[in-house]
Amino acid sequence: MTSIAPPRERLLRAAAELFYAEGAPSVGVERLCQTAGVSKRSMYQLFATKDDVIAEALRTHGPVTVAGYFPDAEADMSARDRILHVFARLEEQSSTASFHGCPFVNTAIELHDPSHPASGVALGFKQQLESYFLQHAEDLGAPDPAFLAAQLTMLFDGAAVRAVMRATPLNGLALRAATQLLAVA
Repeated sequence: MTSIAPPRERLLRAAAELFYAEGAPSVGVERLCQTAGVSKRSMYQLFATKDDVIAEALRTHGPVTVAGYFPDAEADMSARDRILHVFARLEEQSSTASFHGCPFVNTAIELHDPSHPASGVALGFKQQLESYFLQHAEDLGAPDPAFLAAQLTMLFDGAAVRAVMRATPLNGLALRAATQLLAVA
């Protein structure tokens, strides 16, 4: 016997998948509801607006995305290796057909509105990545850990955009660039 997920969960899962693959503005409410197997009436009982669905889909599914880039907290790795792990995962992801870049950057760019509720959620996740880099840059003893963390975040975002724009895997480019940044720092 299989159980069917509740409507809210189905909506958020469908939203996360569709918005990532096609862009939040491109996916209409009717298509979202049809994919989720939920009526529009039910969606609007659960969420006041599509904007609320966009924000909640990021909030709900974002932690899994972020965790997929970080090594296990218990892994016996140096700070340098923990940073490089993020770029190695980005390299792996960029070589899959389902890679469409960073869902947080994509959402912020697509919405063109820093006051949109989803833009704030997206920024929060990008700040988590930068905080991760900052923590490990401090552990490395970098002379300016905040600057290094900002550089690494920019490299991550730029590498993801490059892979999407060129429709080709990174083929080691992001990992080599991160390695060089760490060597200089």
